[in-house]
Amino acid sequence: MRESGLREAIRAAGGVRALAQKIGISQPSVSNWTRVPAERVSAVEAVTGVSRAILRPDLFAPSTEPTAVVDETDAARAQEYGLLAVLLARTPDARLLRRLGELRRDASPLGVAHAALAEAAATARVEKVEREFFNLFIGIGRGELLPYGSYYLTGFLHERPLARLREFLAKIGVERVEGQTEPEDHAALLCEIMAGLANRRLDAPAGAERELFAKHIAPWMGRFFLDLERAREAEFYRRVGMLGRVFLEIESEAFALAAQEAQRRDSHA
Repeated sequence: MRESGLREAIRAAGGVRALAQKIGISQPSVSNWTRVPAERVSAVEAVTGVSRAILRPDLFAPSTEPTAVVDETDAARAQEYGLLAVLLARTPDARLLRRLGELRRDASPLGVAHAALAEAAATARVEKVEREFFNLFIGIGRGELLPYGSYYLTGFLHERPLARLREFLAKIGVERVEGQTEPEDHAALLCEIMAGLANRRLDAPAGAERELFAKHIAPWMGRFFLDLERAREAEFYRRVGMLGRVFLEIESEAFALAAQEAQRRDSHA
């Protein structure tokens, strides 16, 4: 029997098929759910507007028992990763485009990227963005870009980088969702996993987030976002590429500073 949060998400999306399409996975996969998987909460929340506290009250509802503390920075990071995951997994509908128009804007590099994406969303038409997404990532035969780690690192799909990623995910207890057709090195799935690690939805060993970023994201995903910015078919998604590139640059600097601080502490221990 489906839990109430999943039933509400299906109702808000307009049915099982609609929900599956909105988050970019197969209909049988959603049909087999009894509740929203932890790693899918951000995507389902983004496309349906149903809060995570309703989708998974066991993970997000207030509790009198101690829970993992997520500071504001990590919560914001999780939101950025979640947004990128949704936009890379499927084309945004009118509701999501409206929500993108409300992105926080300021003079920081990330705020400027938000502003550019918000402006693009405000003038975008769903049908045109759908064609753009198809031409970029699907195409007839293949799209203009292939958002997979194996491809960027070796020039081929399903190569050793994917095998190494699967070994790492198994080590930290992240399992492939039944019905998931995309390999785990798809940029959307990696962003979704990073979101789950950042906000502690995924219970992983200490250091898992840093290792995933350093070994399986940093070596290639920045180039992918730069290619997306420059892609011939990109208009709305040019701004998605800008946001992804800027955000990963910030992440790289933050992880490097954290590593330096850890080394400093160790040297003084």
